[in-house]
Amino acid sequence: MITRRTTIKALAVAATAPFVWTPSRAASRQIIIRDPGGIYAKIYQDILYKPFTQETGIGVISIQSDAEPTAQIRTMVESKCYLWDMVAISHRAVLFMTTDKVYLEKHELEDDPIVSSIPPHFRSAYGVGTNAYATVLAYRTDAFKRHQAPQSWKDFWDVERFPGRRSLRKLPYDTIEIALMADGVPLEKIYPCNLDRALSSLDTIKPHVSVWWGGSGPQTEHLLKTREVDLIPVFSIWAQAAIDAGAPVAISWEQHLYGCHNWAILKGSPNADACRKFIRFACHPKRQALLAPYGIGPTHPDAFKSNYIHSKYVRRLPTHPDNLKKGLFIDASYWLKQDDIIQRFNHWLLV
Repeated sequence: MITRRTTIKALAVAATAPFVWTPSRAASRQIIIRDPGGIYAKIYQDILYKPFTQETGIGVISIQSDAEPTAQIRTMVESKCYLWDMVAISHRAVLFMTTDKVYLEKHELEDDPIVSSIPPHFRSAYGVGTNAYATVLAYRTDAFKRHQAPQSWKDFWDVERFPGRRSLRKLPYDTIEIALMADGVPLEKIYPCNLDRALSSLDTIKPHVSVWWGGSGPQTEHLLKTREVDLIPVFSIWAQAAIDAGAPVAISWEQHLYGCHNWAILKGSPNADACRKFIRFACHPKRQALLAPYGIGPTHPDAFKSNYIHSKYVRRLPTHPDNLKKGLFIDASYWLKQDDIIQRFNHWLLV
């Protein structure tokens, strides 16, 4: 149960935690944002939180939590005891929190000239897209010095032409879609997913999977850098981190899957208007462009049109127009209520 005492305790912890931007005494308001934490919190502090406070006088406190904190959001809204004012969460979580009962506040920015310029699939009435991400095929270039390098999921499945140690994600998300693409299903026909066909496809590659990785991005970077695996579907930001660290790694953007996190406001937050100001600030194309060197894909197309992003970073971003043409936007609505798929996939892993 969330009480005033636990709220005060949580805020006290947040005030001493790393990556907290504390507002000046002159600031009359502050907002508390749940973000992914880690390196993201540091990046957001420097590029979003501090500049926002300097421009508006509204302080920002950053708090980390579970990856999809839907239970915490529900508890806060129902108890009206807010540890956070807004969150950065997946599109699937936004749908989950607004389908049967609404736990998020409408951002009411549909007519804002900045927000309205973001493509419709990156926003909804309750969330505005940020940090576009992609699952790509990454591979060790030194493993393919004498072989053609893999470019598609069909290549990943072809262990004869593309030998090497393989890894797949130990979750059905992305893995099911990848299995269908490997089996020849065109992008426009992936959804709704044919689970029987996907599992049959996975049966053929399962004996050749050396490592099943969990939900940790740094784990995949480590697998690539230490050459525990040669081919792996991985979030592009972690493949790029391995490349930047000097590892002989390359990325194929063919048939990648992409989505985005969303800025979303908790329903009933007393600081909802301040959160709206932050969303508008964070969505400006020039502000989004400042995140590009870290592999964070802009959702505002003008970030690419105005030469805000250095040419060194443009091609590594999921939302670069050339990369978008090769990708599949993840249908979060399909995964909204698919507990049976998760159960069948977990059972399949065990047999």
